[in-house]
Amino acid sequence: MHFKHCLGYALKQQRNFKCSHFFRHFSTASTRFSSKESSNYDVIVVGAGHNGLVSAAYLAKSGLRVCVLERRHVIGGAAVTEEIVPGFKFSRASYVLSLLRPKIVEDLELKKYGLKVYLRNPSSYTPLLGKTGPGSSLTLGPDHAETYRQIAQFSEKDARNFVEYEKQLDDIVTAIDPLLDSPPPYLPSLTSGKLRETLKTLPAIKTLLKSLKTLGSDGDAFYELMTAPTTKILNKWFESEPLKATLATDSVIGAMMSPESQGSGYVLLHHVMGSLEGKKGAWGYVEGGMGAVSQAICNCAMDHGADIFTSMPVKKILTKNDAVQGVVLADGKELHSKAVISNASPKITFLDLIQENKLPRDLVDNVKAFDFTSPVTKINVALSRLPDFTADPNVQKNEPMPHHQCTIHLNCEDTQLIHDAYLDAQLGMYSKKPMIEMVIPSSKDPTLAPPGAHVCLMFTQYTPYHLNGKEWTEQDKNSYADNVFDTVEQYAPGFKESVVGRDILTPPDLERVFGLTGGNIFHGSMSLDQLFMTRPTSQLSNYRTPLKGLYLGGSGAHPGGGVMGSPGRLAAQTLLADFKKL
Repeated sequence: MHFKHCLGYALKQQRNFKCSHFFRHFSTASTRFSSKESSNYDVIVVGAGHNGLVSAAYLAKSGLRVCVLERRHVIGGAAVTEEIVPGFKFSRASYVLSLLRPKIVEDLELKKYGLKVYLRNPSSYTPLLGKTGPGSSLTLGPDHAETYRQIAQFSEKDARNFVEYEKQLDDIVTAIDPLLDSPPPYLPSLTSGKLRETLKTLPAIKTLLKSLKTLGSDGDAFYELMTAPTTKILNKWFESEPLKATLATDSVIGAMMSPESQGSGYVLLHHVMGSLEGKKGAWGYVEGGMGAVSQAICNCAMDHGADIFTSMPVKKILTKNDAVQGVVLADGKELHSKAVISNASPKITFLDLIQENKLPRDLVDNVKAFDFTSPVTKINVALSRLPDFTADPNVQKNEPMPHHQCTIHLNCEDTQLIHDAYLDAQLGMYSKKPMIEMVIPSSKDPTLAPPGAHVCLMFTQYTPYHLNGKEWTEQDKNSYADNVFDTVEQYAPGFKESVVGRDILTPPDLERVFGLTGGNIFHGSMSLDQLFMTRPTSQLSNYRTPLKGLYLGGSGAHPGGGVMGSPGRLAAQTLLADFKKL
């Protein structure tokens, strides 16, 4: 039955919802399209990723008849929880929450609909290989006094500078934060020479100018973040490598670039733009895994009348006379609508779901040139017990310590290690010393694993899409995972024997399973040429497309990737502004 997962959740949340509403949807899901009338919608959303669900919720709240079609058996896209190993619930792709926009949480009442978050304290832990005692690890978090003490183990100067560094980042984030909730200026309107078109983009220009004014004296620092290598920025502030390498991971996570790459500073900035529970820059685990974020949004959308279907892949978007008419499903059924929002990547939307001859040649060429390169292999691991790090041994056998509850950075003693791993991928190989970000969300959320056992999620870099110019084999995948586990074993002896099961997702796997073109978690690289007014291209940056009634609402649109929800919200708002003309 479609939405088996939604039904189970609804039963658990009876205090929040009228369950009869959910049963009404489930009982008719398999026969929804039996009549001509029932196959007509105001809007069809392609893909039930978190952005698609956000679009559906806003549109349904506005009174439109909305349908969401998901090709997989489960909603959520990359923000999904799956039980790959019996008894262990994995946040199979995305794994921590921070970037979800507060306005969306408030507008959609996501806490009412089941969203619960565990804040992390501390935030990061970097053990140093082969060292014990004082100076054997670096732990950072919201406790300023403890963070100062931790950094001072390596450099008193760095400990003092870190306070100013964080303040500058915070000031920059505060200044540009409104840009994340607003569409960017639309370049074609500005260059059209038509006053009416120029006036349409004035609100976006006003927001941009206000942010630039708020930046004030931090303008130079912001420009440097946008354009310079992270190493240049960090070297100006700090001298200790464990600190620089720990901070540098945020500048390359999910990006096929090195801390020495131009523009890597923006990726660092992107990862500190979030907030949780009113705390800037805070990250947390969602109870039930990242799928619970998508589930809460789904609950809101359905409660306002949206129809949401799983196991219904879209084969193509229907068009006639340069306007969309709906979609064709993989089984040949047609669903009609006045508008379509695509939550898929730009490549899937414009090159797979639409015939090229329906689109301008230059747009097709620009989408083909869009960079979807990814360095990520995600490894989800079921453990029988907690890792025991040599740098900070467990006090009690299976009692989580503070460092188990945050992001654990391995092979991050020195930024050179990260750069070397990047260079390996440029040669078509995977690194023998991969950069590893490891989290153990079950240390905060006991619902994810059996008693005493734990869920461990590893975000590893750098792995190329093609290994030595060839497709990845199962043997290749397992050899790489073994290499990663050997690394963890060096830091936490006994780790390998605690492994109960594992799920390995190379870039091609991330593309195949989640529809992430190239395996890119952001629906496209977050480089300066693919941001703001040019995301994914200047022609598409206002969420509209050359086909009347077709909108792009996934992470390939501004403001980009991460579990943020803004692209979905802004696409829905753009559609609502146009709806009377459709």
